Amino acid sequence: MPLPSPLRLPDGLPATPVPWVSPALYAVVAIAGGYAGLRGLGETQPLPFIAGLAALVALDWAERRRWPAGTPVAPGLVLLAVRAGLFLIVAGADGSGLSRVLFLLLPFGIYFVLGPVASATAAVLCLGGLVAAFQTAAPGWHERVEAVADVLMFTVGLVLAVAMASVAVEEQRQRSRLEASHARLRVYADQVAELSAAAERGRLARDIHDGLGHHLTAISVLLEKAEAFRERDGNIAVAAIADARHSARLALEEVRASVRTIRIDAEPFHLAAALKELARRSGERPVVVFDGEGDERRFDREALTALYRAAQEGVTNARRHSGASKVEILLRCDDDRAQLTVTDDGRGFADGAEGLGLTGMRERLDLVGGAVVVDTGRGAGTQLTATVPFRALS
Repeated sequence: MPLPSPLRLPDGLPATPVPWVSPALYAVVAIAGGYAGLRGLGETQPLPFIAGLAALVALDWAERRRWPAGTPVAPGLVLLAVRAGLFLIVAGADGSGLSRVLFLLLPFGIYFVLGPVASATAAVLCLGGLVAAFQTAAPGWHERVEAVADVLMFTVGLVLAVAMASVAVEEQRQRSRLEASHARLRVYADQVAELSAAAERGRLARDIHDGLGHHLTAISVLLEKAEAFRERDGNIAVAAIADARHSARLALEEVRASVRTIRIDAEPFHLAAALKELARRSGERPVVVFDGEGDERRFDREALTALYRAAQEGVTNARRHSGASKVEILLRCDDDRAQLTVTDDGRGFADGAEGLGLTGMRERLDLVGGAVVVDTGRGAGTQLTATVPFRALS
């Protein structure tokens, strides 16, 4: 017949008895038995009494040393049987009669090995054994107040032993669950840290592409312009170089701003002013014009920054790829959303030809709950529409 399953905690380990309970009872029994022997109360037999208690202490020590995480079922049952035998020896040698409290350890220990049902059954059997012993030794015991009181106190002790075991097991279960929860939290914290680092890397990559990439494109175009006009019109070449220097300074400022956002809270961001500056410094070709309406102050910085990066990407693509002569930027802030439209009169591009810039733009807008739509076709120009919803502060 297979052995019953041991009582297990949530982490799979067996439940373990409270370590101080049995030594405490051994000490109480030793003191009471020693006092009874010294005062000549009852018929105490010192040698088996002391030897039995010593064997119990040694058995507990050996069990905890051999199975510190909990005793398996088979050896646990064998040890309980050995303890029951030692309890009988100690109780038979104790003249005080107090050694019967040792039998409280049987249902207490069984609870940790086989669970509450087996523990309650053992408690009933222990009580039945005590009643049978009284009935054999003194048939009229139920008529003596002292004997009835002993049985009642033993019954209370059995109830308390089972209850204490139940509380101890539940405490171990809660501790096991708490430790498992802490372990999961540590795993989740590591995952959040990894995701945060990945998100920050993605943000920096988008900032580099949308900000620094925009300015580097402008510098490249301006230097090409200076090279083209160097012989024909020195003033235009000088102006182009000055504009390229200005774009280089702006690029450096953007890099510093990106670094600052990692270390300290970002400064207030004004989208309309930034878009006006973007249009102003974009040069003569393509001509960039800006128009805006509505109150942007209702929208958070992340949403406004996402729209600004969309405008940068639209202007950069128009300058780099479309051959457009004019780009129009329109910003409209309503009660429920802010919408940015960038329209150019260039040659457009075929569906499915989006590059990393538009992909990064979609990711950025998705992070703030927004969306982007690109309407284009070969020879038809391009219109980029980015929208972010209003999000009330919680």
